[in-house]
Amino acid sequence: MKKKSLFIALLVIASVFAATRPASAETVNVAVAANFTAAAEEIAALFAAETGHEAVLSFGSTGRLYAQILHGAPFSVLLAADQERPRLAVEAGLALADSRFTYALGALVLFSAKEDLFEDGSILERPADFNRVAVANPASAPYGAAAVETLEALKLYNRLKDRIVQGENITQAFQFVATGNADIGFVALSQVAGREGGSRWRVPQDLYKPIAQDAVLLKSGADNPAAVSFMAFLKSDAAHKIVQNHGYQIAP
Repeated sequence: MKKKSLFIALLVIASVFAATRPASAETVNVAVAANFTAAAEEIAALFAAETGHEAVLSFGSTGRLYAQILHGAPFSVLLAADQERPRLAVEAGLALADSRFTYALGALVLFSAKEDLFEDGSILERPADFNRVAVANPASAPYGAAAVETLEALKLYNRLKDRIVQGENITQAFQFVATGNADIGFVALSQVAGREGGSRWRVPQDLYKPIAQDAVLLKSGADNPAAVSFMAFLKSDAAHKIVQNHGYQIAP
């Protein structure tokens, strides 16, 4: 009798476990803006643990990723660093309009790996105190565009443009600063949120347009259970917590 009861209990447990896992695990290819690298990796790991699906992440500047999508790259989801490319993807008939939403609100920071180099943005008015300024390519990276916008708002762009060194994306711009190839650079808050040391100045929001980062489901992923599930997972409390832990805000 005990064996029979144990067997029934095991069947119940197995059925509950099976109900929480997909009948067959699927894979979703996700194009991710470079600034969201660390957060996306953490979200993907939790997504796999909770759903059984696998999210394969590809990182780059938003502009480059969008160009790859236009040329047929096999992505199912785009996590951009702006709202423009997801909107363009919808207008081009490549993405589902009703799937688009803002998954994170980013912030810009002036950063240096050197301790006590500056406390605010006034260092930008003292070119003798630094060699180069790193920014991401403003044509393809929204954080780079925000950096140029900031310099223009401060009326310093023309004065400093010969000091600017461009990274292909925000990750490369950060590497220029972290390795000392540039004394200072404009990076994403998420890249320095958990980092100790160095100097940093959070750029006032009134110096650049808000960096609202949108996600969109591409039509190539509309019938992919993993892609649909990943989009839903991005809206979960668990994903929101990860996003906030990496220095972003959640859109109201």
